[in-house]
Amino acid sequence: MDQLLRSPAVVAGLVKVEARIRRLSGSSVLPDINAGAGRVVSAGGKRLRPALTLAASIALGKPPDRRVITAAACVELIHTGSLVHDDLMDRADRRRGQRTLNAELGDGKALVIGDFMLARAALAAIVNVSRPVAEVLAATVVELAEGQYLETADLFDTGRTRESAVRSITGKTAALFRAGCLVAALCAHAPAEDRARMAAYGEKFGLIFQVLDDLLDLTATSEQLGKPAGNDLRQGVYSLPLLMSGIDLARSGLVGRDMSEEQVATALRVLRSSPMAKHTIRYCRGLAADALAALPVIQDEEMGAVLRRLPSAYIDQVERQVYRVNQVNLAPVS
Repeated sequence: MDQLLRSPAVVAGLVKVEARIRRLSGSSVLPDINAGAGRVVSAGGKRLRPALTLAASIALGKPPDRRVITAAACVELIHTGSLVHDDLMDRADRRRGQRTLNAELGDGKALVIGDFMLARAALAAIVNVSRPVAEVLAATVVELAEGQYLETADLFDTGRTRESAVRSITGKTAALFRAGCLVAALCAHAPAEDRARMAAYGEKFGLIFQVLDDLLDLTATSEQLGKPAGNDLRQGVYSLPLLMSGIDLARSGLVGRDMSEEQVATALRVLRSSPMAKHTIRYCRGLAADALAALPVIQDEEMGAVLRRLPSAYIDQVERQVYRVNQVNLAPVS
């Protein structure tokens, strides 16, 4: 991850992407919407999705021009707008250590600001990039909604399957990573096969990112997360790592509605001593192999090396964090 975010070409592109994000998020005729959207986009975040968009474009031989920069900004604006909606659905009052828009302004205003950000990204894509890019991003917003709906439909379901969990996170998270890589390939005028392969790479990395994020929710500290650890348990989101723990959720007594903080702490202790982390890391390494196999012919070898290293490097980073924090009797996965 660090290699991607520190690449000089990506860093230079992200400076321009950031400026574009600020202009788009501040383009409403209503100052209060601009203030709310600006507050969200300024709240932090690594800008991983636009960074991946820039890297994919460079790898395919297309230095980021204005169209690529705008496309990357639109990807991030969609991501940020969707986070506003996620916080509303979760009734979250903090994200990245700061108060959420819904906690600060109320649900109604937060909803409208999230809608504005999604719509503004779509308008910028069709006007300033291209119709094919706008179509990809619009279809991705549909997938985000469908993935989130699937997760909501499975809340507190102890019979949730791994397949259902993967389908949900493919829509709500991996689809936007896929879209970032695909719009980069479109801007680079890559052949159809290369577009499909770069999109597949983005989707596989997006799955890795979400699965590991879900693992951290169950293994990291609240201070590291910037929000309470075990939030998925409280909200009834039985994530893929939880389903890989080997624990029979229906009989365990570890999950359920209206869990007390003591019950959440007990569940986390049990999960951290289970094979959950080992199985999850192994699963993600399989996804990493699939991501590398999907990569198309690379034009810029320096950036190609970054993309090849990215999935396994991120898995290594999270694995170290999981085992360092929890101090459980589990051997690191080879």
